[in-house]
Amino acid sequence: RSILEAAGYRVETARDGRDALDRLNRDPGIALVVTDIEMPEMDGIELTEAIRADPQRSSLPVVIVTTRGSDEDRQRGLEAGADAYMAKRSFDQRALLETVEQLVGR
Repeated sequence: RSILEAAGYRVETARDGRDALDRLNRDPGIALVVTDIEMPEMDGIELTEAIRADPQRSSLPVVIVTTRGSDEDRQRGLEAGADAYMAKRSFDQRALLETVEQLVGR
């Protein structure tokens, strides 16, 4: 959150995937979702799949940032429809900002 806010982006946070979907329904101006995989109620994979299944939001960019860095986890995230998948163990703030800029522009 702080990385994106410091770069001038408006950030809204959600407790879990269900809360994120509720926020997306209330605010059509949300231009990108950054999610973790590990969340209660609805995880990041389920959230990504729900966004892709919604005709009104199917093209909304989704970035997964997570501690799960295995090839299988990355594959699951990308198959669910994530536009980018970043493992926290090799996390680079600059890479996140570049990815966000590519996906939503500045």
